[in-house]
Amino acid sequence: MTTTTPPITLDDVRSAAARLHGVAHRTPVLRSRTLDALVGAEVHLKCENFQRVGAFKFRGAYNTVSRLTPDRLSRGVVAYSSGNHAQAVALAARELGTTAVVVMPEDAPPSKRAATEGYGAEVVSYDRYTGDRAALAESLATERGLTLVPPYDHPHVIAGQGTAALELLEETGELGALIAPVGGGGLIAGSAAAVKGLHPATRVVGVEPEAGDDTRRSLEEGRRVTVPVPRTIADGQAVPTPGELTFAVNRRLLDGVVLVDDEAIKEAMRFAFTRLKIVLEPSGATPLAALLTGRAGPLPPRVGLILSGGNIDAERFARLCAPGG
Repeated sequence: MTTTTPPITLDDVRSAAARLHGVAHRTPVLRSRTLDALVGAEVHLKCENFQRVGAFKFRGAYNTVSRLTPDRLSRGVVAYSSGNHAQAVALAARELGTTAVVVMPEDAPPSKRAATEGYGAEVVSYDRYTGDRAALAESLATERGLTLVPPYDHPHVIAGQGTAALELLEETGELGALIAPVGGGGLIAGSAAAVKGLHPATRVVGVEPEAGDDTRRSLEEGRRVTVPVPRTIADGQAVPTPGELTFAVNRRLLDGVVLVDDEAIKEAMRFAFTRLKIVLEPSGATPLAALLTGRAGPLPPRVGLILSGGNIDAERFARLCAPGG
């Protein structure tokens, strides 16, 4: 980790927090004595599964769309996403009186597509293994005069996502470590900007699925690395390449990235349901999986986790959480 000033700072996150005040939910921070005893640390769980649209993504989407000029806002926005950012942009557009077009993979969870359409967005499908979602979204933006709202590689998106960590620290005070999921890198980048801006000694650790370790490899090599499109139950983290801006932040501020496999993710989902009484989607459970398996490494006395979302339909949740699921 280096300490040069990243392109996203604590002030950016604070500005986003002011814009989100009264719009985004201030999500709860849960505790579990059982979890503390299992891992030997005081664990604080920031539950973004209770955020609007069921995931942290609303923070970045609203912060970005709300900053558009009246002319751009009137023309509408376009986004690409496997589900949570799709819903977030759709809801942000509706809240701000504009329209949204969202490019989603054909195999996106049906519940996420239905929710996106329910917020009023037009959904355009593509094959995630052969298509280029960014190119398709950019083409739609050009053709229709829409403003592209990327899922992670945008300064206002990153700053908005960082407000989850800012809220956590406002409630808990200084923590020895913060652990959060890594997909495109927006949540961990915004979180790191907030955490390091307030408490430079706090370790910030990302968690990726083993099948999609593009950020871990990129950090090791000092450049953005592309992996095959990940095949993992953590669909929200099935990203083959870190974002350009997110990587610029993360290579400066992250203390490491650890990996968890799908079985560990399922076990974390079961634990969250049976012990914490909350529902997590696979991507939202990866930090908990890292904690329960010891992959997060030696823990300081006080640890924070961002549980990023809970958007999963009942049938898939039951299947994944069933023995041998």
